[in-house]
Amino acid sequence: MRKRFCKIVATLGPASFAPSMIRLLHQAGVDVFRLNFSHGGERLAGAMKAIREIERDLLVPIAVIADLQGPKIRTGVLKDGGLDLRFGEEYRLVLAGEATQADVIPVPHPEVLDVLVPGDVLKLDDGKLQLTVRARATDAVIVRADTFGRLTDRKGVNLPGRTLPISALTEKDRADLDAALDIGADYVALSFVQRPEDVAEAKALIGERAGVIAKIEKPTAVDHVDAIIALSDGLMVARGDLGVELPPEDVPNIQRRLVRACRRAGKPVIVATHMLESMVESIAPPRAEASDVSTAVYQGADAVMLSAETAVGRHPPTAVAIMDRIIAATERDPECGAFSAVDLHEADLATADAITLSARRIAEVLDCRFAVAYTKTGSTARRLSRDRPHCGILGATPSTAVARRLALSWGVAPEVTEDISHFHEMLGKAEAIARRHAAEEGDRIIILAGYPFGRAGKTNTLKVSRIGAMGE
Repeated sequence: MRKRFCKIVATLGPASFAPSMIRLLHQAGVDVFRLNFSHGGERLAGAMKAIREIERDLLVPIAVIADLQGPKIRTGVLKDGGLDLRFGEEYRLVLAGEATQADVIPVPHPEVLDVLVPGDVLKLDDGKLQLTVRARATDAVIVRADTFGRLTDRKGVNLPGRTLPISALTEKDRADLDAALDIGADYVALSFVQRPEDVAEAKALIGERAGVIAKIEKPTAVDHVDAIIALSDGLMVARGDLGVELPPEDVPNIQRRLVRACRRAGKPVIVATHMLESMVESIAPPRAEASDVSTAVYQGADAVMLSAETAVGRHPPTAVAIMDRIIAATERDPECGAFSAVDLHEADLATADAITLSARRIAEVLDCRFAVAYTKTGSTARRLSRDRPHCGILGATPSTAVARRLALSWGVAPEVTEDISHFHEMLGKAEAIARRHAAEEGDRIIILAGYPFGRAGKTNTLKVSRIGAMGE
């Protein structure tokens, strides 16, 4: 079992598609792999094959996230290949794929031009350039340049605060979704989520074949986050896009809010983007990036993600190893758990919640080595993960699909095992699983299960035992 609880997600790309590199990344500490369907093409299926071979060799379930591209709002082709924006000067946005005049910015997206009103702000090229809408004309939207700089062809357009009347799933996304499900992705990350209906649309297409992770990268999604979390199987805090759409000073507080909202709901949350960005080139991160990773751990994130660092970086395994060390060092702080504590609404708690909350307290008082959670759907292990016990969680399930999804949850080491049928078998298997994860003679473990055995959603049993003395 890993010597830390917060999980590491690594993005695969040109620097890491080779099966030998994927194996190195897993050895360095990766728990979950992300396949970016914006790029990769046919190499994604090969990467999935390599990941499943590691699973078979090591008997360790690994989660795979298929990240869909989502709608890409971009400018068209500019006259002469670019336009030098001058501060305070006015320009025209027109519905076109290509500009024929020097002061025109073509935008081939009618839904963008339709919603713009005077006062709206547009950010171009990942926020490097900014325009403000001054007026609407018959055939154009008049904008003023708030920055100077050169705008070139096909740069991204962001509309902070505006909900666009478009689906989060493009035709490309639907084709990529089919491909992701065909190769056996465990989660699908949904980009450009604006409202709960976007998640519901994806869930209707996916069914039970994979979990849905909603990427929070737009302010409108933040406004509806509780409803989005309720429909999702997890959340990704996509700080790069949030930082374009929002003032930078707002992003840290929103990150904290989103992490806590997921914790209360018992859904895994990933903090992503620019975690160790300098390691795309450098062999070591600056202190500020190390502190950024540590902050996400203190806040209670289930996972932190590497993007370009492992996809195109020069030192993918080193980036993973350093992130692993930062997480482990942070979790050794005795106050780490206190920082990430959340208040649960007692009126919403069920018997299973009372059991897992009790297990958390028992693990602390008795210094237990592991909590073994028998689970058919993963809910018992996720509840225990939400409560952040002071011990590792061994999620024992008969379902390989459930085990793989549990690999994303804080502190959970999933184990695929046959269903238990009686009390003595429950004790024996729990001891065997704990021993495989380096439990030693005399270590205390907590066992959680549902009785009658083999039924989903019936967690009502808690047993404290010692390794080697299960009859006590």
